[in-house]
Amino acid sequence: MSSLPRRRIDEIGDESRRRILDAAEELFAERGVDRTSFVDIAERSGISRGSIPWHFNNKDGLILAVVERAMNRLSRSERHGTVPSLGEVLADYLTWARDTPSGLMFMILTEAMTSTGVVHAQYQEFLESRRAAVQAWLRAQRPEGVAADWAGERERAFAAAINGAVMGIHLQALIDPDGVDLQAGLALIAQLIDDNLDDVWVEGADPRP
Repeated sequence: MSSLPRRRIDEIGDESRRRILDAAEELFAERGVDRTSFVDIAERSGISRGSIPWHFNNKDGLILAVVERAMNRLSRSERHGTVPSLGEVLADYLTWARDTPSGLMFMILTEAMTSTGVVHAQYQEFLESRRAAVQAWLRAQRPEGVAADWAGERERAFAAAINGAVMGIHLQALIDPDGVDLQAGLALIAQLIDDNLDDVWVEGADPRP
């Protein structure tokens, strides 16, 4: 068999998977996970019900794939050749937040907080990756003469604080979009941190000669 038919089969499979994920994402955002069935997803996607477990094994596998795709959109948006300002980093987050349906974000947050299943684990991994990204951003700007162990602890603490502030503002904007300006809130965080970046390492000079 030539490679052309095999590629065509793969393309059809990829398209079916994308359509199922698109439909599941829309329905999870509209109805929640529990009130969405494979029949609903099949009707919305135009793909047979039997194809869904073939691609994703079971509902948990499908939920995981939907959440993973939503989380990965942010990672793909971050393309900086040099160390960016925090404003540029948070601009990527803003783009991702605007491109991700609010209903889907509520679903992910609800599932992550009320269960110990696949969404909880996936969202925990996402949060860890966001903290790690901020830690790496801080480490790239760490001044010379600072004790590495102490600096690492400070950077971890600041990464958790920055991500907590960002996601707290995002949650408020999801709940009260008319009362909370996500862009203005993120810009303020970026300005405060960029203007006071040296404070991250205050009193952290290595005492050794």
